[in-house]
Parts: sequence; structure tokens; C-alpha cells
Amino acid sequence: MSAPAHAPSPAVTSPSVTAADLLAFTRRVASDPELIASLPLDPEGRTWIRLDGPGGSEAWLIGWPPGTGTGWHDHAESRGAFTTARGRLTENSLTVRLPAEGWQSLSLAPDVDRTRDLGPGTGRAFGEHHVHEVLNESRTEHAISVHAYHPPLPLIRRYSRTGPVLTLEQVERPADWQ
Repeated sequence: MSAPAHAPSPAVTSPSVTAADLLAFTRRVASDPELIASLPLDPEGRTWIRLDGPGGSEAWLIGWPPGTGTGWHDHAESRGAFTTARGRLTENSLTVRLPAEGWQSLSLAPDVDRTRDLGPGTGRAFGEHHVHEVLNESRTEHAISVHAYHPPLPLIRRYSRTGPVLTLEQVERPADWQ
């Protein structure tokens, strides 16, 4: 990943920030052509700028080179939203809530997978413990998206997936990505 640029984040958080509030924020920011154009794009790695989100939420403007993605992960106890500002993103997600801890590998039931295609201006909100991966499947075009999480991310759990088996691989803390 490229070195991040930071905008100051607020110190005060609000427990009343909902996933719908986060989605409204990401849609509003994604429609700001000047801000979207300000993100430096790297041909090989994702780039990002930290933004001030509503009510002290954590927010990011992220650039996705062709063929990049997040891998399977969740956002722990944070609810979130994201909106595509430019290009197209694909979200693969699970419709089951995983145990928060105490497991290393799970065999998923059939029919828990969902896929969403998110073009410019399209977003989605999600609740706590949402497991997904986000991909820019284009071979030629960068994508840009806006993401917001409340409360600010306490951790991200990363998973690998082989068929129906989901395996916890790593737990990242804020110091790992900020």
C-alpha cells in the first residue's frame, strides 16, 4: 500500500451514529468531484486519505488499482458503510454472523454467499461483525470509494477462504493501518 495522507479526525464520538447515517455520509462525499479528484492514485497499490466522519466516526477515501481487493475481513463491533465514487467495486459477503471469538476455522453452510456490484454512486450499509471482501475486478480502470465506520475500528479480523471453509488468519489493530 502507498503511504497514507491524513486529515485530522475528531476526538468526540457519538453513540447515535447509525449505519444509515454512515451511508448518507459516504454517498455525500462520493458525489464531491473535487475531493474524489484529490486522491493520489498508485498503479500498483491502494491509496487512501483519512476523512472526518460524522459523530467521530472513522472515514476513508480509498483508491483501488485494477485487480486489487481487501481479502475476506470484518470490522469487529463497528457498523459501517461504503459508496463507490468512481469505477466499479464488487462486494462478496456472508449472510451469517460469525462468533466474535473462540474459533480458528469454520465450515460455512451452503447459500450464505452474497455478491453485490457497486457502480458509481452505489453504496451499502452493514452492521457489526459483517464479513466481506471488496474487489476492483476491472483490468484497466481505477475505482475510488468512501468508507465510514462507527465506532472507529477497534480491530480488523482477516480471513482466508477455501471453498466453504473460512479460517481466521490475522487480527490487525489501528496501529497497523494508521
